[in-house]
Amino acid sequence: MFEYLPPSDLKKKRIKLGNQDIQPQDVLFDRLSRSKKVGKMNRERGKEVPIPEKSFYYLMICSLLLFSILFLRSFQLQIVDGEYYSIMARRNQFSYMAIGADRGVIYDRNMNQLIFNNPKFLLVLNKSKSDDWQKEIIELSKVMGVNYEYLIEKAQKSRSNRVVILNDISQEKLIPLEVRTRSLSSLYIERIIYRDYSRARSFSQAIGFIGMVSPEDLTLMDSDYISNEFIGRSGLERFYESYLRVTPGSLRVAVDVKGRAQSEEVVSIAKPGNNLVLWSDIELQDKIYEELARITEEVGSVNAAAIAVDPRTGGVLAMVSYPGFDANVFSGDPNPKEIEAIFNNPAKPLFNRTISGLYTVGSLVKPLIGLAALEEEVVTPEKEFYSDGEISIPNPWDPLNPAIFRDWIAHGWVDMRRAIAVSSNIFFYKIGGGYRDQRGLGPHLMKHYLSLFGWNNRTGIDLYGEEEGFIPSPKWKLETLNDQWRVGDSYNLSIGQGYMLTTPIQATMAFVAIANRGELLRPMLVEKILDNNGNVISKNKKKIIKRKMVSDYNLNVVREGMRDAVLKGSATLLNQLSVTSAAKTGTAQIPKKGHYNNWVTVFAPYDDPEIVITIVIEEVEGVRAATVPVAKNVLKWYFKELR
Repeated sequence: MFEYLPPSDLKKKRIKLGNQDIQPQDVLFDRLSRSKKVGKMNRERGKEVPIPEKSFYYLMICSLLLFSILFLRSFQLQIVDGEYYSIMARRNQFSYMAIGADRGVIYDRNMNQLIFNNPKFLLVLNKSKSDDWQKEIIELSKVMGVNYEYLIEKAQKSRSNRVVILNDISQEKLIPLEVRTRSLSSLYIERIIYRDYSRARSFSQAIGFIGMVSPEDLTLMDSDYISNEFIGRSGLERFYESYLRVTPGSLRVAVDVKGRAQSEEVVSIAKPGNNLVLWSDIELQDKIYEELARITEEVGSVNAAAIAVDPRTGGVLAMVSYPGFDANVFSGDPNPKEIEAIFNNPAKPLFNRTISGLYTVGSLVKPLIGLAALEEEVVTPEKEFYSDGEISIPNPWDPLNPAIFRDWIAHGWVDMRRAIAVSSNIFFYKIGGGYRDQRGLGPHLMKHYLSLFGWNNRTGIDLYGEEEGFIPSPKWKLETLNDQWRVGDSYNLSIGQGYMLTTPIQATMAFVAIANRGELLRPMLVEKILDNNGNVISKNKKKIIKRKMVSDYNLNVVREGMRDAVLKGSATLLNQLSVTSAAKTGTAQIPKKGHYNNWVTVFAPYDDPEIVITIVIEEVEGVRAATVPVAKNVLKWYFKELR
């Protein structure tokens, strides 16, 4: 139909390239040239059609748009974010390492050091630092004198990029390894401090242990902890973590493009942790632990607990949960099998029975029930009841089968002082739940006075994991057990049986208030905190929670009853002490048939007490005084050796 003829002046625009001529109209093909009809026609003539003007416009717009995007991105990187990327570039020149220092240590009251910091050098692999870390291990294995295949396998199995390749490097290997690792990017020497708890085994639950910060810790904690830092996991190590921990320093290491160290500069100095000084005495602690180990083996028991407190201050003189454990298992490079053995031990050595163990206490509760009865004028100190060994409560649903509540022996006539001394159940049944024409306290008043002396409440001791205890009530029984409160429940509560539970620390602090004539104190393990130079930066002072909860007269009656327990009652073995003392024993029924939790609480000297000690031994077979001999041996030694 038509033929495109190039203008004649284009012939002058020919370009000579060797023996070929390239004419402008021969440069590009357009859409028209590809159509079947026109394309065929033009191919026959050996000619191409020109590009439409719109295509040039589109090309120009796309080019401008592309260059605009590149310009704006360049402007953002160089001008807007230039300072940020400049800082990042400078940072890439350096590697920052934490500088460690010693974690704070713990002393007893006489400044005997209980735990120690020992240095240890590790060879550590960081797999993220180099893709050739396997080659570096092979290279360094010659210096280490170990099989590189084992090390590579160990590193491959680890989910973490940080892998400890060699533990506890000897002095002979330390220097050559340190020199060699300076030219390697993925391997380095790390100095750590591991805790030596060998001196404080009897303190294992109280002092606790530390462990390396885990990725989960770093996620949960809003703090400046780093991945290879240690943190308190239990006991005082955990409670006083903010004081004991090290404030790490920083070392800036200049590196080349391959990550190899070129120079080092200290950015900040590490600050050692602060030190704790306890109220406790290591010798008393060890003595109690030794006695508990002896008596548990003798009576066939497994677990026991003991707490000694200064009633003048609330300072904890000793805290033993038996059996203990070796906290060194968790220090340094923990052995998974040894840790597993501790966790799987049926005696549960990690469990601190002194603050977390919930027990029925038996007759140990009677002095407090006696105080409640005197305060509420349920009885006078001289009021006597006759104990022939049991009392009978009519059963309205089955008159031929009355409920029988027994005493452990027929005591005859007893008043308040004698009832405490010989631990008469009949006397406390009557003042606790009432009997015939004798009014009783009832559950609400008994719970009120027990709570007044700290039972059913945490004491506030400076440890995590303390339990509250439990005192039942009619409302609780109805809501929980769908059953009515009966007089038998009051009888059980009055002698420390039934549903009531308490911890050894709560029982001890209640008797501290009796010993010091009316001050309920907060117990404290730590007396003061010292900085690295020995300066006192904090001190735990005596804290009175309540005072004058009952009259001095009634308090003295109960104290006299506890004194009579030593002179002519259930704790006469304590007469062998060189000082006067007062005590209360307890034998609590437990689900295991024929076995009992055995208790004693003692304070001495009687007139001006300086120590209150409570001991409980679990699952003692038969009714026997297992705790009183322990108290006698401990206090006899204490007043001879330490006083």
